[in-house]
Amino acid sequence: MQTREQQRAGLKADQQFWRDLAAEVGPDRYDQAGAMGDWSFGDLAGHLLGWRDRTIARLEAAARGEPDPIPFEPDTDEEIDAYNVQIRENDAGRSSAELVDAYTDSYDRLIRALDALPEATLTDPKALPFVGGPLIDVAFTGHLHEEHAPDVRAWLDKG
Repeated sequence: MQTREQQRAGLKADQQFWRDLAAEVGPDRYDQAGAMGDWSFGDLAGHLLGWRDRTIARLEAAARGEPDPIPFEPDTDEEIDAYNVQIRENDAGRSSAELVDAYTDSYDRLIRALDALPEATLTDPKALPFVGGPLIDVAFTGHLHEEHAPDVRAWLDKG
């Protein structure tokens, strides 16, 4: 089990990874399709941000001693796809640059939300049932690294 400091350091390292990736893409290409299928890099940032915002809302509620504010957890591929469409529709009026910056900033918001939780909540595998284990060991950016970074890398390599 990692420590709170190790978790924070890992999130800061991932935030820097995201910053470096965004810099490599460059603001001039944020709106260009192809970073994630037909989606742009901005769309990808919005996608990641939508899921991150869900997590942060849940952590903030737990820190306040409130019940989980997200009653529904997308479970099937169809439900996940529908939620992804909802995220994209919610972001329709936001620029790609704004979404990229907001995802960058979400790392700091996530760290603050985690810092607001007592140590016992971080280490208790049953404290937050939606997590499925100890919160201290969650790889909050695994989805980015496993699902999306390879696609962005391939897109960038194509030129």
